[in-house]
Amino acid sequence: MNIIEPLTHIFRAVFDDEDITLTREMNADDIDGWDSFAHLNLLMSIEEFFEITISDEEAPGLRNVGDLMDIIKLKT
Repeated sequence: MNIIEPLTHIFRAVFDDEDITLTREMNADDIDGWDSFAHLNLLMSIEEFFEITISDEEAPGLRNVGDLMDIIKLKT
């Protein structure tokens, strides 16, 4: 499954920025507006699109886009 294309679309929608180009190393410091509220919206959008659940125990370990990609790949 291709993860980067839909994940990029989700990021662009959540952060209202069509110029976002994801890299595995990208984190909250790299995107304007990536605060705790946006993070929750991001996780909910990812869960809905990929039809997965990211538990409260897993969420704190997601430090960057690569971690998100890995958990999506693991759960799909």
